[in-house]
Amino acid sequence: MGHNEPMSDRVIEHTTIAASPDEVRSVLLDFERYPDWAPDLKAVEVLEADDQGRATSVRFRAAGFGKSTSYTLGYDHSDPTVLAWTLTEGDITRKLDGYYEFIDGDEPGTTSVTYQLEADLIVPIPGFIKRRTQGRIMHTALRELKARVESAAG
Repeated sequence: MGHNEPMSDRVIEHTTIAASPDEVRSVLLDFERYPDWAPDLKAVEVLEADDQGRATSVRFRAAGFGKSTSYTLGYDHSDPTVLAWTLTEGDITRKLDGYYEFIDGDEPGTTSVTYQLEADLIVPIPGFIKRRTQGRIMHTALRELKARVESAAG
């Protein structure tokens, strides 16, 4: 692998949410409400939706890495237990691909959530900083998602 071939980092996090997979999914699909519970997101705009009204292209404006950034994600709804996305446009990101998987948890009425994110920035930053930042972003995102879903479900 050449020196100018950046290795994208893949990070996986897990959590359990005290709500059903359907409740988790409905919060995740309500893109316009993301800024209500995800402080890093300044604006979210659904650009395209499928015939079931599910967003297939969403533009986000976020505060990240000390600056404001915008990116557009394309969503894949082919698996009902997974919400997957790929980056289609980004100002500082060349890759921002990932998914949430939500399946029945071990306890009744809970959901086991897996969050995977593979990110690569156009601006090179040291891998350990990127991994730490990515881990923090994901950890925060899952904590905020959990709080949001559980307060809605409770």
